[in-house]
Amino acid sequence: MDRAIVHMDLDSFFVSCERRNNSQLNGIPIIIGGGDRGVVASCSYEARYYGVRSAMPIKAAMRLCPDARIIRGDMDLYSKMSHEVTEIIEEKVPLLEKASIDEFYLDLSGMDRFFGCYQWTQELASRVMDHTGLPISFALSNNKTVSKIGTGEAKPVGHMEIKDTMIRPFLNPLSVRKIPMVGEVTYQLLSRVGIRTIHTLSEMPAEVLQKILGKNGIDLWRKANGIDENPVVPYTERKSISSEHTFEKDSINIIEIKSLITGMAEKLAHKLRKEKWLTSTVSVKIRYANFDTEIKQCRVSYTSADHTISKYALELFDKLYTRRMRIRLVGLKLTGLVHGEYQMNIFEDTQEMMNLYQSMDKIKNRFGKHAVGRASGFDFNTKPL
Repeated sequence: MDRAIVHMDLDSFFVSCERRNNSQLNGIPIIIGGGDRGVVASCSYEARYYGVRSAMPIKAAMRLCPDARIIRGDMDLYSKMSHEVTEIIEEKVPLLEKASIDEFYLDLSGMDRFFGCYQWTQELASRVMDHTGLPISFALSNNKTVSKIGTGEAKPVGHMEIKDTMIRPFLNPLSVRKIPMVGEVTYQLLSRVGIRTIHTLSEMPAEVLQKILGKNGIDLWRKANGIDENPVVPYTERKSISSEHTFEKDSINIIEIKSLITGMAEKLAHKLRKEKWLTSTVSVKIRYANFDTEIKQCRVSYTSADHTISKYALELFDKLYTRRMRIRLVGLKLTGLVHGEYQMNIFEDTQEMMNLYQSMDKIKNRFGKHAVGRASGFDFNTKPL
């Protein structure tokens, strides 16, 4: 059976949510971000015309587009709107994968026996826009890579069908940047050896690409040739992520306990960023020596930043620990998770803070989670927590 894979993407999602609530923002350059030292989380097409891009420092963006209006991000609003769209699509689609807060893959294989997949998806896109007021684009092809590239070419508020016979003619003239797995470093590496279009990439011997790019070379060659057998993975939401520590001997050492909490926060935050989650609720649990257990939690702005999570966790501990008894167990739990590509609290953190986290994550991913961390989260007698 031939596969029918759709990629749907909400256009300028953060900006569209803001414009839905305030029509006066229509038609003007918008930058979603926080503070003069923050970074661009999203921007409107009017701002992109001047060269503004996501992850660009706000100051640099304002030099390019001084008339842009800066709006502080509202992740609660964006999460709510994302759930609304998800419910509409999930109700109609036999197999749905939510790739991020604003991206979806649909497997419609076999539905052509009853009605055309392309027309059916057009009707679904119209339903999303009618019910939410948010613009959405999509592309239909036989695999995830081609449909995702197609959506990028169809934007804004566009749609495209790329049949099997049209895949190579569609891909060939495009820049290799259009392939989802090609970042700036990979592009520069390919560009230095004269590979700038997908057509050139597709004609390179796969073995040569493997020598240049390592294990990713073969996968990149396959995608350049329109080959992608990755399945649409059913959509699920992770409910929580947690960590607990039971003391060998009941403790009343507050410095040690707070150090443990800080270490837990750092470990869980790194896991959030690695798996691309944001949390909205922080909970702290303590179990006293007599086995009485108490839990306190608080709502926070969506984040996956160590310093934000540890700050709230330590505040909760101070409010929770009132008996002055020895503690048997301490735990930290993060709930209210949102799955997305936004690995940090991009509305609060500065460019310097983002660079620091990205560098720390690279070290941890390469050398292990204990390779680097805050001094406050270390047990210097043994190893990092």
